[in-house]
Amino acid sequence: MSESTSAPRLTALHKTHEEAGATLVDFAGWLMPLRYGSETAEHTAVREAAGLFDLSHMGEIRLIGPQAARALDHALVGHLSKVKVGRARYTMVTAEDGGVLDDLIVYRLGEEEYLVVANAANVPVVASVLAERAADFDVEVVDESADHSLIALQGPKAVEILAPLTDADLDEIRYYAGYEHTVAGIPVLLARTGYTGEDGFEIFVRPADKAPEVWAALSAEGARHGLVPAGLSARDTLRMEAGMPLYGQELTADLTPFDAGLGRVVKFEKGDFVGRAALEEASRTARARRLVGFVARGRRPLRKGQDVLRDGVVVGTITSGAPSPTLGRPIAMAYVDGDLDTTTGAFTVDVRGRGEEVDVVELPFYQRKS
Repeated sequence: MSESTSAPRLTALHKTHEEAGATLVDFAGWLMPLRYGSETAEHTAVREAAGLFDLSHMGEIRLIGPQAARALDHALVGHLSKVKVGRARYTMVTAEDGGVLDDLIVYRLGEEEYLVVANAANVPVVASVLAERAADFDVEVVDESADHSLIALQGPKAVEILAPLTDADLDEIRYYAGYEHTVAGIPVLLARTGYTGEDGFEIFVRPADKAPEVWAALSAEGARHGLVPAGLSARDTLRMEAGMPLYGQELTADLTPFDAGLGRVVKFEKGDFVGRAALEEASRTARARRLVGFVARGRRPLRKGQDVLRDGVVVGTITSGAPSPTLGRPIAMAYVDGDLDTTTGAFTVDVRGRGEEVDVVELPFYQRKS
C-alpha cells in the first residue's frame, strides 16, 4: 500500500464502489476497492463466471509520430515495430544495467501510434523514461493516464456478457489484440487482455468520466450470468494462480527479465536498445536466482518475505504467497538459488519460526481450459 501522506486519488468509479459497499484502500496513491464482500467468492466468480474490475489506477502513455515504432524499439526490450496494427505485446522497460523498471503492455493503434500501459506506481518513471529515450526521435510522448478509466471484464462468461453491449464481433478479437469499438454506445479501446488467467477484456474508456455508464451496463447484463464486482485481493490471487509476475515482487530494478524466467521478451535481433549490453551478458551468464512455485501441504498461509529452506538450509525467499481458492491450498512464488536442484531434498517455508512443508511445482499453478 502507498505510504504517501497526500490524499489518495479517486477513480471515476469511486461513487459506484461506495454504493456497492466496497472496502477501499490506498493503493499506489489511489483509493481502490480491496473487496466488496468475500474475496474468495469474487475469485471463484472469475474462475466460474465473470468478475468486473476497476483498473483506472493504471497508466496510459501515448506515442504518436513517424518514428514512434523506432523510439519504442530503442526504449523497450521488445520489438515493437514488428507488432501489427490492432495487436498488443507484453514487454518491459529496463535500466542500462538490465534491471526491470516496469513490465508493460503496448498496443499498436496505428502505423504511427502506440499506447503504453504501465503499472500504477511506476507511471511517473515510465513516462519520464520514455520521454527521455524518445527525445532524438520524431515522436510525441503524452501521459494520458488522467484521461482514461480502465475496466476489466474477466472470466469464462465474459463474451456472453459483453456481446450484446458492443458493436464489435468478439470472435474477431484475438488474445492480445485491441481495437476501437463501442461498449454501451460509448467509444472505447476494447482489448482482449487480462491479468487473471481467464479469457476476458480490458476496456479503456476515454473520457474517464464515462466509466460509470460502461460499468452499469456490464453489471446489468452480467447479473444473469453470475458477474460480480471484484477487488484487488481477488485480482492478486487470480494472477498468482496464473503465475503472472507482479512488479515490486517478482520483478524489480534489481532483477533482469532473465532472472524472472522472462528472457523471451528480450528481442536482441532488432538491433541496439537501452540495456542491451547488460542483458546480453545476463543471457549468457548462469542465473544467480530463479523463480519457482510452491504448494503447501498444510493450511498455513505462505507470505512475501518468508525464507525458503531445503534440508534446513535457506535457499530462497517468497516473493508472493496466498491461499489459493482454486487449489484449496496455500501457494507461493519464490526466488531460489539459480543452481539449486529442486527435484531433490525436503523443502519448507519458515512460517513464524516453524517449517511449513511445501512441494515444488511448475508455474503456472492454474491454466484455464481452452
